[in-house]
Amino acid sequence: MRAIRHLPMLALGLAASVSAQDSSERERPAPGDPGDIVVIADRLPEQLDVPQAPLVELDAADIAGFGAGSIEELVAQLEPASGSTRGRGGGGRPVFLINGIRVSSFREFFRYPPEALAKVEVLPEEVAQRFGFPPDRRVLNFILKKDFSSREIEVEYEQPDRGGYSRTEQEFGLLKIAGGGRLNLNFEHNDTSLLTEAERGITQTPGSIPDVAGDPDPAAARSLIADSRGFEASANWAKAFVESGSSLSLTGSFERGESRSLSGLDTVTLADPLGQSLLRTFNGDNPLEVRRRTNEGEFALGYTRQIGTFQLTATGNASIADTRTQIDRLVDTSGLVADAANGLLAIDGAIPAGADAGFDIANTRTLGASQKVTLRGRPLLLPAGELGLTFDLGYDWNRIESDDTRSALDTRLTRGIIEGGVNVAVPLTSRFEGVLGALGDFAANFQLGFNDLSDFGTLYDWSAGLTWEPFDDLQLGVTYVDNEAPPSLAFLGNPQITSFNVPVFDFSRGETALVTVTSGGNPDLLAETQRDWKFSANWKLPIGGNHRLNIEYVRNRSDNVSQGFPALTDAIEAAFPDRVTRDGAGQLIALDRRAVTFAETRANRLSIGLNSRGRWGKARPSSSRPEGVTPSGATTPAAPASREGRRGAPNAERFAAIRAALCKDEPDLSALPERMQARLKREDGTVDPERLARVKGRICSDDAANAEAGQEPRQARGSRGGGRNPAARFGGRGGDGRGRYFLSLTHTIELDNTIFIAPGVPLLDQLDGDSTSAFGLARHSTRLSSGIFRGGMGMRIIGNYTGSARVNGSGLPGSTDLAIDDLATLNLRVFADLGRVFGKEDGFMQGLRLSLRADNVFDGRRIVRDENGDTPLRFQPLLIDPTGRYLGIDIRKLF
Repeated sequence: MRAIRHLPMLALGLAASVSAQDSSERERPAPGDPGDIVVIADRLPEQLDVPQAPLVELDAADIAGFGAGSIEELVAQLEPASGSTRGRGGGGRPVFLINGIRVSSFREFFRYPPEALAKVEVLPEEVAQRFGFPPDRRVLNFILKKDFSSREIEVEYEQPDRGGYSRTEQEFGLLKIAGGGRLNLNFEHNDTSLLTEAERGITQTPGSIPDVAGDPDPAAARSLIADSRGFEASANWAKAFVESGSSLSLTGSFERGESRSLSGLDTVTLADPLGQSLLRTFNGDNPLEVRRRTNEGEFALGYTRQIGTFQLTATGNASIADTRTQIDRLVDTSGLVADAANGLLAIDGAIPAGADAGFDIANTRTLGASQKVTLRGRPLLLPAGELGLTFDLGYDWNRIESDDTRSALDTRLTRGIIEGGVNVAVPLTSRFEGVLGALGDFAANFQLGFNDLSDFGTLYDWSAGLTWEPFDDLQLGVTYVDNEAPPSLAFLGNPQITSFNVPVFDFSRGETALVTVTSGGNPDLLAETQRDWKFSANWKLPIGGNHRLNIEYVRNRSDNVSQGFPALTDAIEAAFPDRVTRDGAGQLIALDRRAVTFAETRANRLSIGLNSRGRWGKARPSSSRPEGVTPSGATTPAAPASREGRRGAPNAERFAAIRAALCKDEPDLSALPERMQARLKREDGTVDPERLARVKGRICSDDAANAEAGQEPRQARGSRGGGRNPAARFGGRGGDGRGRYFLSLTHTIELDNTIFIAPGVPLLDQLDGDSTSAFGLARHSTRLSSGIFRGGMGMRIIGNYTGSARVNGSGLPGSTDLAIDDLATLNLRVFADLGRVFGKEDGFMQGLRLSLRADNVFDGRRIVRDENGDTPLRFQPLLIDPTGRYLGIDIRKLF
C-alpha cells in the first residue's frame, strides 16, 4: 500500500458533501487490488478534478526552469502544448483559471511574476465546456502560492545582430498575496525605432526607381519596421471572504500606442514636348507616412461564491478603444506634367516645391461590454460517480464606429448577443465505484448552446464526447462539435483604408508590382457553420518520470468561412475579379483586400505531442528545501484561498469530526456526511465491509492524524506558505540540488486541406499548390520548447519548423509557380538567478536575474523561388524577415 501524503487527499470522495467543486482528486484502487490506495502526491486543492488528464503539469521548480519574467511570457512558452488543433488549424485563446476559478480577464494576472505560482495545469479542449466555453480551446489553470510578496523592476534592450533598429522596454510591478487577497500594480513602457528598406539593401520594384541621379531614394522612404512606442498601466485587486465562501476581483487597465510607418515617395513621370520621359521622385524630406494612435481602456470584475452544491462564477468586462489613423495624400502632379509637356519645366531639372497635400483621417472606435455567469456543481451521485452540471448565461454587446475623410459613408455597427448553454458530464463506468470496472472508466459529455445575435438571428452549437480510461495513465477520447458563428464586427465594419506603394506578387504575370491596396470591413459576409471530429489519446509513458504522449486527429468541415483576402493567385482572381484592377497593359495597379467568404473548407490533420519533465544530476546528501516543496520537488498544499478550487478541501474541524465517528471500535456511521454514507453502502443499503475497511485505513492512519494536528505528512514535511522565506520566493537555495528539465514537442501533419470558393470555381487543394497564402500551406510543422535549470542557472530552447510548400501559377505565358523552401528556426534563452549562483540569499543580489536571448540563432529565412530558380522581388529574404538573428539582454530585480 502506498503511503498517504496529504490531508486533502484523504477526504477525497469520502466527504464530498463538504463542497461540490470540480477540483478534487479521487484515491482509486489499482485494478485487481481493491485494498491499495493510489494517491497523487503533489496534488494541490485547486487542481481540477475532471475525467481528462492534464496534458502538462508544472510545479514551482519546473516553472522556475522556464526563466520567464511574467505569466504572459510563460503562456507564450507553453504555446506548443496549450495551442489547440481544432477548427481550421487552431482554436481560440486558452481558457484561463486562477486556483480553478474562471477569471474575468487575462489582464487580471498576466503581469504576475511566475515566482508567485505553485503549479500550472494545461488541460484539453473538452474541459473548457465545464466553464461555459466551446471545446475549441485548451484550459490553463494557474495555482498561486498562498503567501507571496514582490516588487519588480525589469529593463530590456534588444536589436538584430546586423543593427538597423532596436527595442527597449521598462517594467515596474508590485504584487502581494496574503490572507486570501491579492493586489497587483504594473506599469510598462516600450519603444521601437524605425527600419527602412534602404538599411537592408532591398532591391526596389521596377517602375519605382528614379531616372535622374540625385532624386531621393524610394528605399529610404519605405519602412520595414515602424517607429512605435507605447505604455500600459494596470491594477488588480482580489479578495476571498472566508465567512461567505465568496471572492471578488477588480481589474483596470489603460494602454496607449503610437506608430509611424513610411509608404514611399511622391512620384511623377514627366514628358517633354519631344516625347522624352523620365520617372522622378521628390519630397524626400517629406515621405508619405501613415501615423496611428490607439488608446484602449478596460475594466473587469469577477465574483464567485458557493450556492448549495454549486459554484457560481460571474464575470463582467467593459472596454473602449479609439484608433486614429492619418494617411498622407499623394501630391497632385497634374501641374508638373502640364508644365513639362509645355516646355516650362525641364524633365531632369529640380522639381519646384509645392503645397503640402495634407492627409486623410480614418477613425475607429470599438466599445464592448460582456457578462457571463456560470453555475457548476455535482448535484447527483450516480452509481459510477457524480454527475457534473454546468449552466452558463451571458450577454455580449459590441459596437464599432468608423469614419474616413475619403468616404462620405460612416459605419455604425452594433451587435448584442444573448448566449447560454448547459454542459452535462456523466460517469458511465468506474473501477473505483465497482460499476462495470472491467471495462475501465467511461465518461460521457454533452453540451448544448445558443447565441441570439441582434444582426444574425439565433445560432446554435452542440457537442458530444466520450472519454475512456481502460487502465491508469491511458485515456482515449472522441468529441464531435457542431457550431455556428458569425463574422466579427471588425471583418464587417472596419474603416476603409487605402495604402499606397504596397508590393504585391502578381502570379498571372510572374512579377512584383507596387499597387494601391484597400483594406477594411465587408458588410456582406455570412455566418459560418463548423463541424469537427476529434479523436485523441493521452498516454503517460511507462518509462519512469513524467512523460506524456498526446495524439490527436481532427477532421474539420466548415461552410461560409470568412477570412482576410488571400494571396492573388489566378484562381483567386477568377473567383473575385471585381477586387482586382489592371491598366490597359494588364499590369496590376490596385487590389481590394477586404475580407471574403468561402463556400466550403475541408481539413484533416494529425497532431503528435510529447511533454516531458523531470530531474537530472546527483542529489545533495542533505539540504534545506524551499518553503512548500517536498523532497520530491512537489509543492505541499495549504488551505485553499477559495472554495472554487476543489471539492474535498474540508476544514480541520469537519475532518476531525469524521475521524471521531469513524475510528471507533464500533464506527458511528450515522454521524458521517450523507454522501460518505452512500459510498460505504451496497445497492441494497447494507454497509460494504471491504469499503469500510479501506476508508478506515485512510482516515485513521498516522499520517491523517498528523495532518489533522496541523503537521505535514511524514513524507512532505516542510515550512508552510510560499513567501516567508525570501530565498524560496525568489528562487533561492533549496530542493535536493538536482537539476530540472522539460520538453514540449508537437508535430502536426496536414493530411488534407481543400477550399471550395464559390460555384463555378474549381476546388482548391492547398497541399497541392492551390494555396490561398503567398507562402503556400506546408504539410508538416513542428514546435519545440525545452530547457534545463540547475543551481540558479538555466537555458531554454524554442524551435519551430515549417515544411516546404508550393504555390501554383496559371501555366500561361508569363505566369510562374513558386517553390517555398522549408524553414527551421531556433531561439535560445540563457538566464541566471545571480543570488543563487553566487550564494547571496540576501542583499542586492537576492532576486536579481540576468537573461540573454538570441532569436533565430542560425539566421534562417524562407527562400522562395520561381520556375527559373530566381527569387521574386516581393519575396526577398530581407523583405520577408528584416530582423533575422535577434539579440537581447534583460535585467530583472525582485525585491
